[in-house]
Amino acid sequence: MLFNSIEFLLFFPAVVLLYYAIPGKLRVFWILLTSYLFYMNWNPAYALLLLFSTAVTFLFGLLIGKRRTKEKAAAEAGRPIHQLSKVWVGVSFAVNLAILFFYKYFDFTVDNINVIRGWMGLAPVSPGFDVLLPVGISFYIFQALSYVVDVYRGDVRMETNFIKYAAFVSFFPQLVAGPIERSTNLLTQFDTPHKLEYDNVRDGLLRMVWGFFLKIVIADRAAILVNQVFNYCNYYEGPTVLIAAVLFAFQVYGDFAGYSNIAIGAAQVMGFKLMKNFERPYLAVSVSDFWRRWHISLSTWFRDYLYIPLGGNRKGTVRKYINQMIVMLVSGLWHGAAWNYVIWGGINGLYQVACGITKPFRRRIQQKTGARTNTLSWRIGQVLTTFVLIDLSWIFFRANSLGDAMHLLSSLFRGWNTNIFFDGSLLKLGLDQTEWLVLLGALLILLAVSLMQEKGVSVLEAVKRQQLWFRWLIYLAAIFVVLLTGIYGPGFAASSFIYFQF
Repeated sequence: MLFNSIEFLLFFPAVVLLYYAIPGKLRVFWILLTSYLFYMNWNPAYALLLLFSTAVTFLFGLLIGKRRTKEKAAAEAGRPIHQLSKVWVGVSFAVNLAILFFYKYFDFTVDNINVIRGWMGLAPVSPGFDVLLPVGISFYIFQALSYVVDVYRGDVRMETNFIKYAAFVSFFPQLVAGPIERSTNLLTQFDTPHKLEYDNVRDGLLRMVWGFFLKIVIADRAAILVNQVFNYCNYYEGPTVLIAAVLFAFQVYGDFAGYSNIAIGAAQVMGFKLMKNFERPYLAVSVSDFWRRWHISLSTWFRDYLYIPLGGNRKGTVRKYINQMIVMLVSGLWHGAAWNYVIWGGINGLYQVACGITKPFRRRIQQKTGARTNTLSWRIGQVLTTFVLIDLSWIFFRANSLGDAMHLLSSLFRGWNTNIFFDGSLLKLGLDQTEWLVLLGALLILLAVSLMQEKGVSVLEAVKRQQLWFRWLIYLAAIFVVLLTGIYGPGFAASSFIYFQF
């Protein structure tokens, strides 16, 4: 059930109305039921995997919580005791990552083993199972595993109510594409029944409208040209490839940030507060800054549960760079079982390492040249440089194969005929003149809103300060613009979200 589908537009209001109508103690049951119905809309059988992962992490959460109590008591008394809780954490990770490996990486592993065996002149091993990847599996497994670690660290108490814990893992607004929530934030919100509040409903719905704007006005429109060029990359070069690469940057942002905003808004309508997942990433001044702004829930997950346990930046400069590379390579692999994703992660890791290594030299150059680093022009230069670097890496992310990615990169430097901007060639890539105007106008709106937010100005708060009639005029106008310019209706199938495949 896609957010941008008629089914969801009927499902969500019904869920909310009954959620507020039933007694507070029963609401967690309602959330659990509707979340599983939501998930089963894709493939009912895969709900069993969700339930199994939930049950495993719940059980080990209990074992770890009880064992940690004994271990702390023994430590205070000065008695030696085996750290069995660490073993339980490891077993919980092993079980869940085995599930993830089988469904997401088994075929990839077999294919690569067969390639190596082919180089050695050996016969290939049996082919993979070619199973369908369960939607959202990487998201809910990471969310469940973070709970296990949080219990071990003492950041959250072990949960003894299975229904509440299962609702936390399967909460439908963020189940299939995040934000990847933490037990310290979302799980505790199930303890108190939420009251129906006008501000939550209004602000949540408006955030959903903004999410739909990003998805069906920007992302789905940009996807028309992007898909044409990337799927038939042998026919395009030069400025056409450049335009497609730039538009993909906004497609993937509009698609994923759109989903996150719809999810956060839907949760807010029900009284829940989910974590922020994006913070104007294309206004970042460095690659490291970009990753502090992009997919924040995943970036902080890797920081807290991989980078810091590896030693973070506490064990010297070289170790820090190695840890950064490990995190980004794993991040690439998390996104997909293909070498182009691994290379995409590796490129972003190399960017960060190179930035760290060259930082002292860049500072010396700035001091010797007297460069003014606090000017607007300097900031614009940083933003544009970062965008170019990130956009080049996006080519590997979007390309259908590693070979296509290399071809597209080489095509960037061939066939630079600027006549395509004037001879109508761009109108033959799926977008007519009207569609181009709508897309460019939408991107300008996104830029204006982003710049205002970067300056600390909340557009919503500014609108809410207006007179009643005027702010409602703005609300209705925003809805009308999305309905008028969105990509949907006869001839269009509801477009899936890119991150569903991860």
